[in-house]
Amino acid sequence: METRISHARVTQLVNLLQCCIDRKTHLSGKILHALILRHDFSSDIFLGNKLVEFYASCGKLQSSRQVFDHMPRRNTYSWNAIIGACCKGGLLREARNLFDGMPERNVVSYNTLISAFSRNDFEQEALDFYYLMKMEGFMPTHFTFASVLSACGGLKGLDQGRQCHAFVTKLGLDDNTYVENGVVGMYAKCGSIEDAIQAFNEISHPNEVSCTSVMSGLADTDHVEEALQMFRKMHEGGIRIDQVALSSILGVIARGVSGEVDPPKQHLGISANLYGQQVHTLVLKLGSESDVRVTNSLIDLYGKCINMTDAELVFATMQEVNVVSWNILIAGYGQIGQSDKALELLERMQLHGFKPDEVTYVGLLGACTKSGDIEAAHKIFCQMSNPSRISWNAMLSGYCQKGNYGEAIELFRQMQFQDVFPDRTTLAVLLSSCTGLWLLDFGKQVHAVSTRALFHVDLFVASGLVDMYSKCGKINLAKTIFDRMKERDVVAWNSMMGGFALHSLSLEAFTFFKQMQEEGIRPTQFTYASLVSSCAKLSALSQGRQIHGQISKDGSINDIYVGSALIDMYAKCGNIEEARKCFDNMPTRNVISWNEMIHGYAQNGCGLKAINLFEDMLKTEEKPDSITFISVLTACSHAGLADMAIKLFDLMKVEYNLEPLVDHYTCIIDALGRANRLEEAETLIEKMPCKHDPIVWEVLLGACKIHFNVDLAKKAAEKLFLLDPQNSAPYVLLSNLYAALGRWRDVSDVRKLMSDRGVVKDRGYSWIEFKNRVQAFMVDDVFMSVHNEAIENGIAPVTIKLRRKCITRSTGPGLPAIMYQDIYKALGVFNLLSHQDANSMTCENMMSLISGIYTNVLVQFLACKINLHEHTITETGLPICLQGIQCSNQYLFRKNVRSSVLFYAEGGGRSLEVDSPKLSRMTNVCAITGN
Repeated sequence: METRISHARVTQLVNLLQCCIDRKTHLSGKILHALILRHDFSSDIFLGNKLVEFYASCGKLQSSRQVFDHMPRRNTYSWNAIIGACCKGGLLREARNLFDGMPERNVVSYNTLISAFSRNDFEQEALDFYYLMKMEGFMPTHFTFASVLSACGGLKGLDQGRQCHAFVTKLGLDDNTYVENGVVGMYAKCGSIEDAIQAFNEISHPNEVSCTSVMSGLADTDHVEEALQMFRKMHEGGIRIDQVALSSILGVIARGVSGEVDPPKQHLGISANLYGQQVHTLVLKLGSESDVRVTNSLIDLYGKCINMTDAELVFATMQEVNVVSWNILIAGYGQIGQSDKALELLERMQLHGFKPDEVTYVGLLGACTKSGDIEAAHKIFCQMSNPSRISWNAMLSGYCQKGNYGEAIELFRQMQFQDVFPDRTTLAVLLSSCTGLWLLDFGKQVHAVSTRALFHVDLFVASGLVDMYSKCGKINLAKTIFDRMKERDVVAWNSMMGGFALHSLSLEAFTFFKQMQEEGIRPTQFTYASLVSSCAKLSALSQGRQIHGQISKDGSINDIYVGSALIDMYAKCGNIEEARKCFDNMPTRNVISWNEMIHGYAQNGCGLKAINLFEDMLKTEEKPDSITFISVLTACSHAGLADMAIKLFDLMKVEYNLEPLVDHYTCIIDALGRANRLEEAETLIEKMPCKHDPIVWEVLLGACKIHFNVDLAKKAAEKLFLLDPQNSAPYVLLSNLYAALGRWRDVSDVRKLMSDRGVVKDRGYSWIEFKNRVQAFMVDDVFMSVHNEAIENGIAPVTIKLRRKCITRSTGPGLPAIMYQDIYKALGVFNLLSHQDANSMTCENMMSLISGIYTNVLVQFLACKINLHEHTITETGLPICLQGIQCSNQYLFRKNVRSSVLFYAEGGGRSLEVDSPKLSRMTNVCAITGN
């Protein structure tokens, strides 16, 4: 009788404890526990198991473990209960130790651990338990497969997921709702959208879980519009929309505007805010505004849409606010660089009793760095008692984004002293800093660290290594790393193309672009900017136009950097009108855009237009920088406006507080030199802080050559012999000056001095674009092309004969007229050499224009053998324009003209535009275009 009474009491106590578990009434449960101890029921195994569950449900893990440890007898249920309690409290290692100590296990034991490890992002450990479970002969259940499929999705282990799916089908569990949703979610997370949709379509009664899985998978693979369509079908099909689905769709819309989706795939645009408002209305209709996950997602979306008014409104009306809510709002203001507002929110947050966590500080760091207040960011970072790796990375990224690469490297050293091990983000930021400072040796050290930590195979780090080596001039090493990458994204391709473009390996950039397209990689704005830059350096106008068309087709034409690159390309190809058209069509402009257009005018001899555009820039909100003044000073120099150049130079220093660089001084010296104010130029050089830079003396020497100032030329040349001994330019310039004056003995002496010192003149490279193909060759090369026969057949009927007549007017001592000519017979590419015939000469086959084919030739390194600036018709400074030959230089290089050369063309009726070469080092460039 007593046994029956005891059993009835135990059953009653078990039921009461279950009520306490369901209602989470901790106090009532403790009273029951005391009653159990008083009546000596503590030895009952069922009550002990239920007490373990009760304390675990109330989050009292220590009490739960004490009950378990004091149980006189335990069964498998007891062990599963305490393991489940540890898993619920996040004590996975303790749960694993208990699992290893179990005298006997069952399916529940494995399912508990597999589920816990999978939920807590230890997917590989979850799969290890799954394989161990099968090895010990336990048959997985639908609960097992639901967790295993989730683990496969988290690892993006598509092959493992397919094997699991096949096993599920074999066991006949594929019609279970949990398993069906797990299969859909696995394929979606692995990026196999077709398989996910097929599995979804095979579900007889899809629910909100399966729909949300497909929707999230579509968003993760950048199919934002398809994800929105899935949500519409879900809504129209009467499928229950819960808080998870609402939070998920809000996250999908946020992804579409946060830059996580490639621009060509981004279909939301400015309508993202409208999408969000529509979902917000649905949230209110369904009564889900009380769910903190949904409201946090709404704040996040409005923040990414730069709609902080609605974000603040949602935040103010939230029934429940947590730290995540504050963090999201702070991050929203950080995104738009309003650090003051973010810091104000921090104060409000603390006043409301919320303690900021690390995410809060990371958001504040982002806000301060975005606004440019790097000092405030550093101050916040220093206030953190024990910053984690995430915080270190945030500060490192802030320094790197603002171009403070040295501070970033110094902060990394402090990070090492604090024993914080770098991760992939740390290494990527360091590599970017090495790239910015061209620190190749330190970059190699970072490479070694990444190799030891096995991060060198990470796509993020590998792309950074490719970028660092390519930008630092180690193109072959960058190519080796690129070739070894198992997976390459568009960033890696862009890094290689950017390196090629930076180091003028334009042909290689074109080859890489072709390979990139063949592998199905979609170009980005950076891709196009690098490619257009390569076209500019090759003067490949035809290919540049084709790329321009593709840019317009892909929708990247409005990108400010692509637009600036197009301006630069057209300007360098001599098509200044098309460059201006690109400039005028830009929806927004920054200082780079203005600089490119001003520089384009300057290099095409349109000095006055460059100055006028600079004045227009001053009327806008864009402030000129150092590059702007280099461009406009160059324009003044080419236009012969020396006084204007000096005025702008003073404006730069006084009004804009910009410290003059050597390039600015060089422009002023060039302007004074062109105006034959050589003494002023020499005085300026002596007062300059950079008077020992070879380039300033070289510019002065070039001006002396033009104005036949022998004494000053000798002084400048002697300076250059000391400052830059292996530079051939001063020897050649001085030799040409003596030759122009007929001082042949001095010419011989200079040439002998050059030979004795082992100075070698740079050989010239040239490029020719023919039928959309660009080929490079050097002077005296035999130019080989697959189009040789076609070109040769076309030479005869369209050969343009250029004749040059020299009219010699001597203003000083006897001056022999020096003519330079040599017919470069390789398909119309020419090289001008000296000749002494002062009457008339005939240049045959100087340029071959094939009928119906656009040909563009860029001749570099004319070696100062002829300077087109010297060849003017009159002393008035008017440009040459006779019978189709036009020199774009609009300023008479020297006032006292000793000789003028007249060009005229016969036959063909086609025009030639000759761009004046720059007088700089031996790197004169002459672009000749046949239409």
